[in-house]
Amino acid sequence: MYDTYESGKLQRSHLRHLLDSTFGGQSASWYLIGKDIEDMSMELNPNTSTVKNILDESSVKDEGYEPTMTADPYYANPGDAIYPKIKDIAFNRLKGDDCKTKMLEVLIDKTTGGYDAWQEDCMVKPTSYGGGQGGVTIPFTVTPCGNRVHGTVTITGGTVTFTPDSENTSGSETAAEG
Repeated sequence: MYDTYESGKLQRSHLRHLLDSTFGGQSASWYLIGKDIEDMSMELNPNTSTVKNILDESSVKDEGYEPTMTADPYYANPGDAIYPKIKDIAFNRLKGDDCKTKMLEVLIDKTTGGYDAWQEDCMVKPTSYGGGQGGVTIPFTVTPCGNRVHGTVTITGGTVTFTPDSENTSGSETAAEG
C-alpha cells in the first residue's frame, strides 16, 4: 500500500492524503483517501490582488491561500472507517465543529522514513449524494482550517505514526490506518 520512492519522478501514489476518521476522538485513526479516485489535488487557490497607482507602478498584495481538495468519487461503503461520519454529515446536514477533523498529508520522496508530513485541522463537507449505476456516491470537499504542523511520518505494518517537529509541539500521534 505504501510504495517507497526509488528514483526518477514521483508517482501520484507518493503523495498521500489521510483523514482522522474519529472526527475528534482521543487518538487519530487515519483513513487513506484515494480508492476509486483517478485525479485529486489540493487546490491552493492563491489569493492576490494587484493595484496600479497613478505613477503606473504596480503593487501586489499577497493574501495567502484558500486551499481545498475534493474527493470525488467517494463510494458509500459501510466497511470504510470514514463512512459513518460522511453519511452523518451529508444526511443530517451537519455543520460547524461537527464536520471538523484532522488531515495528514504525507510526501514519500525518499527511500526511507520519516517522510515529510503536514497535519492540519480541516472541515469535511459532502457536496452531494446519489450518483449513477456504479454505486451510491458521497463526494466531499476537504478544507484546511489552520493549525498546520510539519513533522515526519513513519509507516510500519499499516500503522501511521506522525511526529511533529520539535519546534511545533511535543509528542507523536500513532494510529492504524483505517
